[in-house]
Amino acid sequence: MPQHVQVTGIDEFQSVIDEHKDKEAYVLFCGGKDESGKSWCPDCVAAEPVIDKAVSKLPDDAVFIYCSVGDKPFWKNKDNAFRTNSTLKLTGVPTLIKWGTAKRLVEEDCQKSDLVDMLFEED
Repeated sequence: MPQHVQVTGIDEFQSVIDEHKDKEAYVLFCGGKDESGKSWCPDCVAAEPVIDKAVSKLPDDAVFIYCSVGDKPFWKNKDNAFRTNSTLKLTGVPTLIKWGTAKRLVEEDCQKSDLVDMLFEED
């Protein structure tokens, strides 16, 4: 089972990705969750069970990072760091990335188990 790490915000994300730079890393960026644990982002809510199921297929030495991008007003600001960071350049949530590669799934594609499996299995 891969290691799971949950972070909030770009600073925590950068710290964790630096800490795991020698590992195969996968990152899921999603909308923040409320007190009940539900995200404001309907695509994130729909994608989570699909991705959670596929994560079990990752190698034991991999790391899976769940990163909350914050609340809806913060995410909608076009100048937020997740959108403007030269490495991330996020355009939507959820976004699933195989870190260190150009492989990513955005929004509705994260709900498609065949695409998620492909991203996790490809070398």
